Amino acid sequence: MIEIEILNYVISIEPSLILGPGMFLCLVIVLLSGYPVAFCLGGIAVLFSSIGILLGVIDPIFLTALPQRILGIMANFTLLAIPAFIFMGAMLERSGIAERLLESMGQLLGRLRGGLALAVVIVGSLLAATTGVVAATVTTMGFISLPAMLRAGYNPSLATGVIAASGTLGQIIPPSIVLVVLGDQLGISVGDLFLGSLIPGLLMASTFAIYVLIISNLKPKLAPKQNFNKITTKQLKKLIQAITPPLGLILIVLGSIFFGIATPTEAGTLGAIGSMVLAAKEKGFSRKILERVCDETVRTTSMVMAILLGSTAFSLVFRGVGGDELIANVLVNLPGGKTGFLIFSMLIIFILGFFIDFFEIAFIAVPLLLPAARQLLGPDALVWLGVVIGANLQTSFLTPPFGFALFYLRGVAPKSITTREIYLGALPFVGLQICVLLLIILFPALVNWLPNASWS
Repeated sequence: MIEIEILNYVISIEPSLILGPGMFLCLVIVLLSGYPVAFCLGGIAVLFSSIGILLGVIDPIFLTALPQRILGIMANFTLLAIPAFIFMGAMLERSGIAERLLESMGQLLGRLRGGLALAVVIVGSLLAATTGVVAATVTTMGFISLPAMLRAGYNPSLATGVIAASGTLGQIIPPSIVLVVLGDQLGISVGDLFLGSLIPGLLMASTFAIYVLIISNLKPKLAPKQNFNKITTKQLKKLIQAITPPLGLILIVLGSIFFGIATPTEAGTLGAIGSMVLAAKEKGFSRKILERVCDETVRTTSMVMAILLGSTAFSLVFRGVGGDELIANVLVNLPGGKTGFLIFSMLIIFILGFFIDFFEIAFIAVPLLLPAARQLLGPDALVWLGVVIGANLQTSFLTPPFGFALFYLRGVAPKSITTREIYLGALPFVGLQICVLLLIILFPALVNWLPNASWS
């Protein structure tokens, strides 16, 4: 009895010292079990809120804030951009526009040594930007481009490395649902985040492209030169007709946001409608395709929103037991100040990227880091922080042996390609991503210049 009284006394004084870490530890254990993330978050919230009420730590009235938070999510206009961009990317993929774009770029660049790999980088960047989902981009590019590259005699490691790396570019290349979610969780303008990520995204894609051209010429055996016939004027016209519409659609969507003509949600709707128009124009639109695209959109959006609702319940209870204050105090008092906070937070996010998807990280880890980030870095640095987080996760998703992109590619690659070859192919691109990430950290102007310029 004495021990129970002492425990109750400690909890009543410093609940965050026990219940806060307990919630976090319980979440890690349950996540590793493979149970759906949304139910993990919601279930732990229910469990610890009950414990908190029984111990007198949480006032039941405090939990009445949950319905208001859920209504706030439902009324969030920015989040409507998520299904719009998912629909846009899925329609471009299902209608065959992405495949024709890759084939056209391959013909256009095929005369160059490494031209097919360069085409994969370009088309992968565009496809990743429209979907923003690593799994969708990597599997699509694996199905479309990997067989063609292997038939052309490309080294399996180079072919798989290019595909996996290009598939992760959707983390920081706008327009992307990843950036939409990050903007919402950081409480910053999605348009500013799109602008801030544009230069780093283009820098990352350009770095990949330059590496492909250099390594192909230094080691010709990796990428044999293709003997394409000279492109006639008629063929060139067809290639331009295949390339221009999807490029134009993406530029219209981005331009409407950058110049203040439309909000990200409105631009996403424009992109969704435009993708249907392009699909119909290319004779890739049908009731069956529309059903598949709608089904994919609903499934992905439902998953995202379920995680968001679960994380909302979790964060509310976590705050009720004082866990947010405990984490904020720990992060603020880390050795090294801003530098220590940045190293610690990026390391945590990098490791989490091995085990859970971006949406779970955005809805769980980012809100916990946000108070300390505002205090140490200042509100003006949140756009830069969002881009750094996106680039960090992009590197995590590609790093062997746990990178998600590698697992997805392994699932669609032929059995003749070994897992070791996939890992070896990814390593050079991991190094390139780390270099670009360091540039973004050391030179924040790469991110801040465009958002601070006047566009509207």
